[in-house]
Amino acid sequence: MKKEIISTTNAPAAIGPYSQATKLGNLIFTSGQIPLVPSTGQIVEGDVQTQTKQSLENLKAILESQGTTLDNVLKTTVFIKDMNDFSKINEIYGQYFTSNQPSRSCVEVARLPKDVLVEIEAIAYI
Repeated sequence: MKKEIISTTNAPAAIGPYSQATKLGNLIFTSGQIPLVPSTGQIVEGDVQTQTKQSLENLKAILESQGTTLDNVLKTTVFIKDMNDFSKINEIYGQYFTSNQPSRSCVEVARLPKDVLVEIEAIAYI
């Protein structure tokens, strides 16, 4: 098997020396998605829920570019700036993962790229 680099214009371009995602066989490993608007490259305006929604939309776009969906996500890792926002983030997250929910880790971190409030990465299958 050979590693494939995944890139789509429907999600923000990488802002460093990394790929939006990589694929090996039928597995996709995404990089962390922050709430950048793909068309502008700017952080979406709004609160932690708005940022969570944009991060998940970016994740969804990457998966869809490979012919898969959020239903095929096996594991997510959610990085948040403030654990007090956990329930707000969870509310939006639950709208995207309504059934067949993946396993998940959620950790509070000191700082995220571009000082965003949330970053989400995933492992999915095709």
